[in-house]
Amino acid sequence: MLNRYPAWKNITVILVTALGILFALPNLYGDDPAVQVSKNNATLTDSTTTQVEQALDTAKLPYKSAAITDNRLVVRFSDTELQLHALDVITKALGNDYSVALNLVPRTPKWMRAIGLKPMAKGLDLQGGVHFQLLIDLDAAIQTKLQRDATDIRGSLRDKLVRYEDISLHGSAITLTLRTPDDVSKARAFITSEYPELTLTSGSEPNTLVAGLSPKSIQQLDQLAVEQNITTLRNRVNQLGVAEPVVQQQGANSIVVELPGVQDTARAKEILGATATLEFRLVDFGANAVLAKQSGHIPLDDQLFNDKAGNPVLLKRDVIVSGDQLVDAVSGYDQQTGTPDVNVTLDSAGASKMGVVTRENLGKPMAVLYIETKTENTTVDGKTVPVHKKVYTVINVATIQGIFSKRFQITGLQQEEAQNLALLLRAGSLAAPMDIVEQRTVGPSLGQENIKQGFDAALLGFILVVAFIAMYYKTFGVIADLAVFMNLVLTVALLSLIQATLTLPGIAGIVLTLGMGVDANVLINEHIREEVRAGNSPQASIHAGYRRAFATIVDAHVTTLTAALMLFLFGAGPVKGFAVTLSLGILTSLFTAIMGTRSLVNWFYGGRNLKKLPV
Repeated sequence: MLNRYPAWKNITVILVTALGILFALPNLYGDDPAVQVSKNNATLTDSTTTQVEQALDTAKLPYKSAAITDNRLVVRFSDTELQLHALDVITKALGNDYSVALNLVPRTPKWMRAIGLKPMAKGLDLQGGVHFQLLIDLDAAIQTKLQRDATDIRGSLRDKLVRYEDISLHGSAITLTLRTPDDVSKARAFITSEYPELTLTSGSEPNTLVAGLSPKSIQQLDQLAVEQNITTLRNRVNQLGVAEPVVQQQGANSIVVELPGVQDTARAKEILGATATLEFRLVDFGANAVLAKQSGHIPLDDQLFNDKAGNPVLLKRDVIVSGDQLVDAVSGYDQQTGTPDVNVTLDSAGASKMGVVTRENLGKPMAVLYIETKTENTTVDGKTVPVHKKVYTVINVATIQGIFSKRFQITGLQQEEAQNLALLLRAGSLAAPMDIVEQRTVGPSLGQENIKQGFDAALLGFILVVAFIAMYYKTFGVIADLAVFMNLVLTVALLSLIQATLTLPGIAGIVLTLGMGVDANVLINEHIREEVRAGNSPQASIHAGYRRAFATIVDAHVTTLTAALMLFLFGAGPVKGFAVTLSLGILTSLFTAIMGTRSLVNWFYGGRNLKKLPV
């Protein structure tokens, strides 16, 4: 029968509408301003909650609730003024051992959270968050490269029986002191062949060579350091679970990071700037580390380090495996002892070397050396200058009980240490340390004002359009209004479902798609009017109106969708936010304008003997 949908189409429309409303519902509840408390390397207890509650009660600051979730204490407030005041009160009450940060916590009911429903993620301009500008120390990248080359050259010359007295890094060059002129010639030939990026000159002392990087090599190294740092930062931000972050280069040696709605700004700052890596080395169990530290006489092939308790440990200079050979690291708990550990997976080259070393050194101790670059401020010519210093700590010494290669465990860590170490190892190490030279926090109050202004603009435009369409097209106008409203609901539902981030440009994209939805319905209604004027029956006019408008609507929407996809592929930041909402809105507009309104029209008028249409 003309203008009647089969059952499956009606069921599809009802099902999509119901699911759209369900997924969009969490956005109606909004967020609570909150203060979030965490403690480095420790588990929060109920005593912390009591301490915070007492501090707030003393300051006469009302709060909605205070509860520990995922080892973080979240205190909810009714408005941002109370939240900001509470931040100072809680920080003073707990001291420096705790990390206290602002946060926005969704008010989604428990039953919605239980089935995985979440509100839309909001961008920095709507939800608030933190903006970092990090300056890369490219000189440190050069030092790291030369230090690694010096270690490799030392081992290679020893294997080739080239005698040397010392190979060490002095300033921005490697100085090699060899035994004889013949050793100098052999070393020169080897370095020239294997390290073409190094330029060799004769030293001021007899039988010495000085190796430094060429200007071209320095330029390439600087660019690679910036690229690797950007990649690593993106990986770390992904590990933090931040939606739609911005990580991009600014200038020759600067990176900008924006983290919308970040949950813990202190931890984010710590993770972003951390330059930690690992080295696995054999322990020199035949030498006395305490005597070596007291006398200052350290064996030529050894290096002296301290463990976490401050006790000296002598390690072999040769590195078995380093952090850049790790392909995965997951924190967990040892099945036998129940203590925190990190399960490490090596790449093929690292696994091969680890297998050989453990096979040849059964029963001997092996250490895990944790290397972290810390920044200390010093005064030079009256100005405060950051100085990067490498801190070496032996975090684990264990006897090699069996042969292992690709997978093994690191133990001897606290829970927070294990989690942070696994995160850093998964994300990769930075090629050069960075200083946070600018940090701006966008408060949630500003984000709420942006949301209100954007919502008011969209609501006003929507009301005006709905009123005009209803008056101009009568019943068919009301159906068109319902379709435009469902278009908005479905767009919000999709944004919530895929957790795409909504920004101010994204709101503009939603408003644009609402306009396109109105335009599609106007086309349909005008074609129906034309058919009625031409003398066709009401049922035939409805059928012909939808048929004639179909091609035009699809063509306009597909063209716009193509442009939106190009914006998403080649755009960045706000442009991508606009492209995402525009793309989703176009898809929902096609559904509501063609299938949704047709289903309603068929339900109201399909199969009926009509003399005229209210259009």
